[in-house]
Amino acid sequence: MAMWIVIGVIVVLAVLVVGIYNRLVGMRQNVNRGVADIDAQLRQRHDLVPNLVETVKGYAGHEQETLEQVVAARNKAAEGSMSSADEQQLRIALDRLLALGEAYPDLKASANFQELQRELAHLEDKLAAARRALNAAVSHYNTGRESFPAVLFAGMLGFEEADFHRLDDSEKGTVDQVPQVAFKND
Repeated sequence: MAMWIVIGVIVVLAVLVVGIYNRLVGMRQNVNRGVADIDAQLRQRHDLVPNLVETVKGYAGHEQETLEQVVAARNKAAEGSMSSADEQQLRIALDRLLALGEAYPDLKASANFQELQRELAHLEDKLAAARRALNAAVSHYNTGRESFPAVLFAGMLGFEEADFHRLDDSEKGTVDQVPQVAFKND
């Protein structure tokens, strides 16, 4: 009789551990999907930068310093060595580039510039939404990992705490291939 009780306890414990493991795997995958979503948005932003620079160059080519700052910040992103400070520098450089539209009425009126500006604003909105979704997934995962009885097994099963205060490796935005746009004056 005692042997059946021990076997029953082992089976219940095994089912519990398998259930906890599967639940944590699902939550970790949601975190990974959130990171991948952010990476996709950053890749789109980084791909948009050369088009924006070429369009501005056609109207305001003598704004070389601003153009060089944007290209340098974008290239740093393409190297995959971006920190959150580097991400902020790219954002500032892009804001300066977009501000040139106010100084150059022809640029501001350019359909290309307007479309690229809209596309960049849309990407920023999508990126913010992806970051909020990632934070929610990280919070859900960490809560699940730290709740009882998962807390007893999570560490042993290899589930580490997710950190939403750091810039994830995939959020550093390595870019595989950059589209080239050459602006031609007619």
